[in-house]
Amino acid sequence: MIKPLLATACAVLLLAACDSREPAQTFTFTAIPDQDESRLEQRFGKVAEHLEEALGVPVKYVPVKSYPAAVTAFRNDEVQMAWFGGLSGVQARRLVPGSQAIAQGQEDTAFKSYFIANSRTGLEPGDSLPDAFAEQTSFTFGSKGSTSGRLMPEYYFRERFGAPPQELIDKVGFSGDHSRTLSLVESGAYATGALNYQVWDQALADGDIDTDKVRVIWETPAYPDYHWTVRGDLDQRFGEGFSQRVTEVLLAIDDPELLEAFPRSAFVPADNDDYQAIEDTAESIGLLD
Repeated sequence: MIKPLLATACAVLLLAACDSREPAQTFTFTAIPDQDESRLEQRFGKVAEHLEEALGVPVKYVPVKSYPAAVTAFRNDEVQMAWFGGLSGVQARRLVPGSQAIAQGQEDTAFKSYFIANSRTGLEPGDSLPDAFAEQTSFTFGSKGSTSGRLMPEYYFRERFGAPPQELIDKVGFSGDHSRTLSLVESGAYATGALNYQVWDQALADGDIDTDKVRVIWETPAYPDYHWTVRGDLDQRFGEGFSQRVTEVLLAIDDPELLEAFPRSAFVPADNDDYQAIEDTAESIGLLD
């Protein structure tokens, strides 16, 4: 009877040892909240599922409420990767040395902002912002930390009029995101605004814009914008070569449904140096310490 009892005891100990193993560490990521929360959940929930299957580790998308919150989550190691805009990515990498931009959408190599106006302003589309744009009573950016909804629009506004909007327009606001900017200008709550061109184009394609009430006045020259950034300690956390595996998985995405959720036609390599012009612009207008 001793041998069967010993065998049973060993089996129990073996099972206990297996049960006590630490679960695989979860790879977490976030994204700047540039649209309404339901769209973000749809987009990045699919990305999390794809990454989990491809990487063989648990992957979780962690939503945040603001652009600064995305940067803070990255800085505090609450997430190891983030889908940033040009400016928020620069901010995050300055706070976490060694972090790397690894991939961007094909369209993000030449991104644009639209300046829009409520139809009641009488402003018409043109090759540059008209003089009357700076004479309107109100203007709204998106988020204070948005590249396409604040940084680049302010840069081009200053270039055109020689001063920031706050010095020329009575009421200058920050809507919080591109979708909200569009709604505020369409409703007439603000006379004019600036937003990400893709949000406008998608809303127009979906039939969600009343073009009798709001129109695009001018589009900016192209600049680099959205991209994936990973923390510099990713390999230390998940094993040698993990950051390269993440990069390869993102660059290999070819599922039209997954790409359309962004929307992007493909992901291409990105590097920190791609965003030097964004960093220089942000410093020139006082948006970086």
